[in-house]
This record gives sequence, structure tokens and C-alpha cells, in this order.
Amino acid sequence: MKVLFGRKVSNLAELKGITIEAIKQGQRGQSYIVTKEVELEDSDFQNFANDFFNDQPWITEEDGGVNQNREARCIRVINKDTGEKVLVNSEGYSYPRYTAIEND
Repeated sequence: MKVLFGRKVSNLAELKGITIEAIKQGQRGQSYIVTKEVELEDSDFQNFANDFFNDQPWITEEDGGVNQNREARCIRVINKDTGEKVLVNSEGYSYPRYTAIEND
């Protein structure tokens, strides 16, 4: 599977907008692998989604990066109430440095 990652995107609304534009321009996504999942209650998910520049306690230095198969290593963040999913590749930072929308 492939997704379109945005670098240093400020929030989910911006990520949705740039994803739509990237699809219109015919951009292809990057392969990824999920290394862990984090489920958040709706209010916590909204706090996360409203400011991707905030450090998150569930992101560690070991999360993120690219593996030997050139797949982005990601955390899948799931809204427990809506099922909405955001992929986070932190690249060793404690905030979502790269983000993507994961669709079923």
C-alpha cells in the first residue's frame, strides 16, 4: 500500500487539502509499514489533529524513518469513535514530522 506523506503539515485540515492537490497532480505515494497503533478517544484525536507540531508522549526516538525496503515506518493513529486514521512518521522526533491519511 502507498500513501501521500506531507512534511511538517500543521494539522489534519491542511493535510487533507494537500493530499487532494497531490492526487489531482498525479503524485504517487510512498510505501509504508505500520510499526505500532495508537487509539485515541475523539477529544484526544481532535487535539492531536488540530496541531501536528505538538510533541506526543506515544512517539519515541525509535519511531519513524525508512526500513531497508524503502518503506516509511509509521504509527497508525486511530480515532476510536470515527475510525479516522492518520499515519505518522516522526523521523526520530517527538512530533508528527511526516503525516498521511490512511484510507481503507
